[in-house]
Amino acid sequence: MKAKSEKINEKKCRDKNCPFHGEIALRGRKFKGYVTKIVGRRAVIEWERTVYYAKYERFAKTKSKIHAYIPECLAESIKVGDYVNAVECRTISKILHFIVTGKVEK
Repeated sequence: MKAKSEKINEKKCRDKNCPFHGEIALRGRKFKGYVTKIVGRRAVIEWERTVYYAKYERFAKTKSKIHAYIPECLAESIKVGDYVNAVECRTISKILHFIVTGKVEK
């Protein structure tokens, strides 16, 4: 029994872009939204917001979308349709400026 528990403890997140086990720091803006697409280690997160148009004195619903990096330790738990947190970090690649930090329980 002891050997099995040691193997589980040895398996750690070796991702250098993981905010919990790696070297990357989180800063700036925070968003909550739904995962609409997963491509490799990248998630597309989308949420609805209301925008006021002064000319028409009306509100309209719009959607905002960002791309966020999924750390190795969260990769198995994040699926399409999940409501997740995304936090800003330094630029990881051309379109990745956010990291998924976990699921939000409804």
